[in-house]
Order: sequence, then C-alpha cells, then structure tokens
Amino acid sequence: MSTEHTKTTELTDPRTGRTRGTAPLSREREVAAAVAAARAALPGWSALTPKDRGRRLDRLAALIEEHADQYAAREQAGTGKPGTETAGEIEQVADLFRFYATAARTRTAPASGQLVAGHESWVRWEPVGVVGVIVPWNYPLLMAAWRCAPALAAGNTVVAKPAETTPDSLELLAEHAARALGADVLRSVPGDRQTGRLLVESAVDMVAFTGSGRAGADVAARAGTRRVSLELGGNAPAIVLPDAPADTCALLAEAATFNAGQSCAAPARVITLAENYEATVAGLAAALGSRLAGRDFGPLNNPDQAARYDRLVASSGAKRNLAADLAPDIDGQRGNWRPARLLADLPPDDPAVTEEVFGPLLTVQQAASTEAALALANGVPQALAASVWTTGLGTGLDLVARLNAGEAWLNCHLVQTAELPHGGRGTSGHGTDLSVLALHEYQRPKTVTVRRTL
Repeated sequence: MSTEHTKTTELTDPRTGRTRGTAPLSREREVAAAVAAARAALPGWSALTPKDRGRRLDRLAALIEEHADQYAAREQAGTGKPGTETAGEIEQVADLFRFYATAARTRTAPASGQLVAGHESWVRWEPVGVVGVIVPWNYPLLMAAWRCAPALAAGNTVVAKPAETTPDSLELLAEHAARALGADVLRSVPGDRQTGRLLVESAVDMVAFTGSGRAGADVAARAGTRRVSLELGGNAPAIVLPDAPADTCALLAEAATFNAGQSCAAPARVITLAENYEATVAGLAAALGSRLAGRDFGPLNNPDQAARYDRLVASSGAKRNLAADLAPDIDGQRGNWRPARLLADLPPDDPAVTEEVFGPLLTVQQAASTEAALALANGVPQALAASVWTTGLGTGLDLVARLNAGEAWLNCHLVQTAELPHGGRGTSGHGTDLSVLALHEYQRPKTVTVRRTL
C-alpha cells in the first residue's frame, strides 16, 4: 500500500494512556487497490484443491506459532491484555487455521444421485469471491481468525480491516499469509469507521462483520443485496438456581472479567430465584472482589468504551453497587482501568440490564419462579449466548433448550472450541462462526443436473 499522502491515526496504550505510535487510515485509493489485488489473486487461490489450500493454511498456522512472541507483543500493545490471555488466544488462532486446513476437505452437501428419473444430480460448493472482513478491538487476532480461516479455506480471498485502535496483529498476519498462502490472498487495510464503510461499499462480494448492533445494521444497509454475515453484541443471561454447583459464583466472576468483560458472549445478567438471591449476591461480591484489574485482567480498550461504561454505571438505579479494588501497581495510572463490579437491587428496565455494558460487571436480578427467570433471560433483544447453573440435570437441559440464544451452556460459560458453531439471533446478528458449518457462510451451492440418456 502506498503511504504517500496517507493520513494516520494516533495509537494509544490502554494500560497507560500514552501514545504508542501511529497507523495509516486507508481511504478510497488504498481500499480499492487491496480489493483489486484480492480479486486478481482469487482465480489462483480458488483453483487449488482443498488439499493444497489446506497445506498452505497449515503453513500459516506454523508461522503464527513460530512468531507467537511477536503476535503477543502486538496484541498486548493494542489491548493491554495480560500475557496469559494473549498466549491462549494466539494458540487458539493457530488451532483455527489448522482446523480449517482439514475441514475444507470434508464436505457436507445435500442429497445427490438419481433424484429425478433419467437424471443424475449433485451440488457444487463454490467460493463467494472476495470477502470483506471487519473485526473489532476486543479480540483483534482471534476474531480475524474466526472470519478469515473459514473464508480462506472455502476458496475465497480476503480483505480485512482491523479496529482503529488495534491494527498491529492483523498486519503481521497479512505478512505471514503472503508468505504461506500467496501474494494478496489475505490483505489488511488499517483504518477507522470511514475505512470500514469504504470496504463495505467496495467491489467485495460479501461482508463478514463482527461488532456492535448499530454498526452491524449500517453494514447490512450499505451491503445491499450482497451476502452479509453479522456477529453483533450480546447481553448474556446466567440463570442461577438454588441448587447451583458450589463453584458457580467463582466461575461466573472469572468469565465476567476475562478480557475485562469485553466479550459479546460473556455473562452479564445473573438471574436467581428469591430463595437464593442474597446468597448469590454475597457469593458473587466475594468472587468479583478477589479479581483485580491489573493482575487478573486488563483495561478497557479505549477512552470511548471507558466513558460508555462509566455512563451506564452512573445511570444505573442499583441500590447496591459493589466494586473491587485495582491492583496496587496500576492504581492511579492514566489507563482505561475499571474494577470488577456487581450491581444488585435494580429495576428490570435498568440501563445496565437492557444494554450491553461490555466491561467487568455483573448485574443480579431475582425472579419469582423458574418460568419467570426464563422470561427475564429471554426478555432483551440480544440473543447470542446464555447459561444455566443447576445440579438438576433435567431442569437444566429443559431451560437450555428454551433459552433464546445461539449458544448455551449448562454449569459453565464461555467454553468454546473450533468444532462447535457460534452465532447469534435477534439483534445479536445472524450467521455462523466456527465449526464446519462456518464454511457455508463463505460458499454458494450450485446444483448440477445431467440427463443420463441422449
């Protein structure tokens, strides 16, 4: 990409608030050039057999592992995450590319054969073309892998735009992709929201977007009749029944503060019955109180998100607002640090309940019955993830089945693997990430029917 006259944006370390460098703001020229290059690379990449594409994707996974320290440094610079979190995410990224290197060779297809008398039919799965990928700042590398790995395995080329605050690791991934996959098979266009709009409106054949609900609606409107895959915000409920396992509060506190709560699938709304409400509030307060920002989890990503978090907390009508401490070595720093927090005794229409907070915070509500708890869980427009906590297997399985969510857990939360699909409903979007099912997000079926006799 030519940098002549290219505008730049200032990058900030979320741990300290200090400037850490600059990044380009891609505009019409850069976006058009990247899309054109990906278009030119498409025939060669899509013509490879799944076996040959798989070999190259496996090589990319190896490069990610070989340069794990570089990826970790870039992820930490943009997100401020602890080393244990970044190490685990980079391991997942390499695993995703390895998974799809093999998954592309296993086909799932509708029935084929002599379905009409005198004719033979089958289905060809063909790549969509050039895919525009837009990923958020909460998991810069991992969310890119969720989108790019199946798109590439399916035979598409990709132009990916990272979030404005976290361009670092995707830039390195594109460099390694050029070495392992071939020139221009995966391109990165760093920039801001305007860059994202330009990419959506460019000559891409499909857009895969991960981000907020409002931005997702804008992407869908701009994409028009082209295919769009949306993974949008969540506001995950966790129904905690009186017979919940003894480690429920500890596990929920850990999941709610992982990545500083900046995960669309993180638990956000704990719902109990009246009989275990006070015990759950006390248990969660203790568990969250033992999780320290700066020791157990990192900062919020940027000042805008920190301000939004502060606004939601300040506007809450919760009668109990219990905040943990900050780790001593970061207390008083200028970074976007926010403590683990519990809000209890709040109205059902409280902003902290109805909106996605996206921070290290849990609310606790009580319901009059199990049915009322289920109604509260399903009572918001977001429907991405949810969990149920009970030692009663039959009750738990019944509630899991009736939750309106694309992914549901029983006695655990945020447990994910490449083999299992993830996707939203309602305002949480549509489409599938992970698993072999994600390949179909980036493929088009073509039915071929041949008359057997001439």
